[in-house]
Amino acid sequence: MDARQGIGGTLTGVDIRAEIGRLRDERNAVILAHYYQTPDIQDIADFVGDSLDLSRKAAETDAEVIAFCGVKFMAEVAKILSPEKIVVLPDLAAGCSLEDSCPPDKFRAFREAHPDHIALTYINCSAAVKALSDIIVTSSSAEKILSQIPMHQKIIFAPDKHLGGYLARKTGRDMLLWPGVCIVHEAFSETELIKLKALHPGAPVLAHPECPAHILDHADHIGSTSSILAEAKASPAQTIIIATEPHIMHQMEKAVPEKTFIGAPGADGNCNCNICPYMALNTMEKLYVALRDLEPRIEIDEETRIAAKKSLDRMLAMASASVGMGDLGAARVTGD
Repeated sequence: MDARQGIGGTLTGVDIRAEIGRLRDERNAVILAHYYQTPDIQDIADFVGDSLDLSRKAAETDAEVIAFCGVKFMAEVAKILSPEKIVVLPDLAAGCSLEDSCPPDKFRAFREAHPDHIALTYINCSAAVKALSDIIVTSSSAEKILSQIPMHQKIIFAPDKHLGGYLARKTGRDMLLWPGVCIVHEAFSETELIKLKALHPGAPVLAHPECPAHILDHADHIGSTSSILAEAKASPAQTIIIATEPHIMHQMEKAVPEKTFIGAPGADGNCNCNICPYMALNTMEKLYVALRDLEPRIEIDEETRIAAKKSLDRMLAMASASVGMGDLGAARVTGD
């Protein structure tokens, strides 16, 4: 196997890190890595972060190529915001259980069955579903955006029922929830978490709102990946339990190496079921090949891209509080 052939295992005779660096320069590329990527990919990336922040940072660069080490919907957001750039994903099969749970045709039919509802849609969905939505939200912006929507306005929240349920409980909003889940956050065991807390009394639990309610009930802090990372750094606790995909702990350990971080357990107490199998599809070898061949590329037809960008732009405007729902209008209700 040589550098021009396979992508599995180790590429014989090739210094992967050096070759990725060379290709990054040759291609005028920027490498993005989500917090859930393996440490080797995080360490070689130009930017490490959550999905939307990464896409926005890439859009601000003069890079001609974006190599997005994450999952497909994240790379699609990068393409929506930077249509002039080539966007590659190391493994096109790197999907998302939330995206898979919400096929565009079924979402369209669901919307048509509830014409008096607007669609508040979590960013973990396909570009086609974003195009069918009114406002996109992230886990960090959802509550602020909800606060700008009149109480009388009926809302569909998709595709994550756990995030939607958390927001409904926190804000008192009655939303129609799409029944999707993240397989990573669904895998955490309440029983095993209670046992872990007993072993580490005083250790706070930091949890992502994609977790089911019975996990969030034990959390001391609930927030997005960036929020969890910030809390891990700021917390005075020396031992912290993390209830999200465990690769985020790499950034925590780099930032505060004197602290101990423990991943929340799955059903048997020590399984790897909380590692995202989709994120794990990306490897250094596949990143090398993607930069070498500029494949596989993310392509979105322009009509879908423009419609999806509209819902993303609404989110960005409302998250910055520059406009409210009164300025945007209830898009699906008013026909906007």
